[in-house]
Amino acid sequence: MSELFISESSARLRILLAAGYALFIAYVSLSPFSGWRDQGLSFIDVLQMPLLETFTPFDAVVNLLAYIPFGFIVGLALRARFGMTVSVIVAVACGLALSSGMEYVQMYLPARISSNLDMLTNSTGTLLGALLAVSATSWRWLHTALVRWRRGLFRLGPEMDFGLALLTLWIFGQINPTLPMLGHVFISEAARQPFAAPMPQPFLWLEAAVVMLNLLMLGVLLLTLLRARRSVVTSLLVILSVVALIKFIAAAILLKSWALLLWINGEAMLGILLGISVLFMIYSQSRRTVIIFGVIVTLSDFIAINFVVDGNSPAAAMSIYHWHYGHLLNYNGLAQTITLIFPVLLLFHLWRAVKAGNN
Repeated sequence: MSELFISESSARLRILLAAGYALFIAYVSLSPFSGWRDQGLSFIDVLQMPLLETFTPFDAVVNLLAYIPFGFIVGLALRARFGMTVSVIVAVACGLALSSGMEYVQMYLPARISSNLDMLTNSTGTLLGALLAVSATSWRWLHTALVRWRRGLFRLGPEMDFGLALLTLWIFGQINPTLPMLGHVFISEAARQPFAAPMPQPFLWLEAAVVMLNLLMLGVLLLTLLRARRSVVTSLLVILSVVALIKFIAAAILLKSWALLLWINGEAMLGILLGISVLFMIYSQSRRTVIIFGVIVTLSDFIAINFVVDGNSPAAAMSIYHWHYGHLLNYNGLAQTITLIFPVLLLFHLWRAVKAGNN
């Protein structure tokens, strides 16, 4: 079996990603985490319901697609230690256990509906993801290329695995099309009314500063992860391009036509330019200096987004969507949560990087 699938480092990273994705599913399944009460249901009642009683095509597709990545990541993590059959069976069991747990807890949320069909579609999605994972392990040419790319580009070690998982989390939090590019304040209907001239809006200097701090946090994270600093600029441009492309695609699918490019605003562009300029200034500094700078930037961002910048609520952005499913509000809430907790997780990563450097 390829080293990519048996090495301790690669297995550890996949376990981190699987745990993070399970938390994502729990957040989306249980938010807004309010109104808890016993509704007089038993889990046996949920299991015995007619399968099509709560069926909607949209929910079925969402539940199926949501668990495919979970099955894929768990399948890869298990494949590092077990054979194909065991990996698939255990991955499906994990998906079924997670889905059952979510449906059980949803019985105590009046805003949610527990459904045995959801368990079935979630388990099917996990099965598809696990089958894809074990199939991918036979692509040895891909294994070799990924091992070479990972070892050549990124530092190794448990703290670097956590950093890579953190980078994935950052990207996921930034692709929401109702947030400005690297911004924090949700876009709302007040930004522009359809078929009417846009109202003049004041330039939000604090929002531009938050964008700058966000980009600097990304830059510092990359500087701690990458082996060669000459790769930082290229990696930064690739990540920003990927985020912008996904934002554009998501906006085209989810938002009203007139709101397609609202996430590209003056505050975001100024913040990105300022962030890149400052990043070039610390580019050649020592690793210790970069980490100290990263701590200062991260603390500044945490203070700004929690105590200085007045951001719209996730619900404020719902008016610019052209379709309205509860999943979108949950997604907006998750994006906001990631923005709030990312500085704390980055501080933990920087502390681990310093500790590893002293050993």
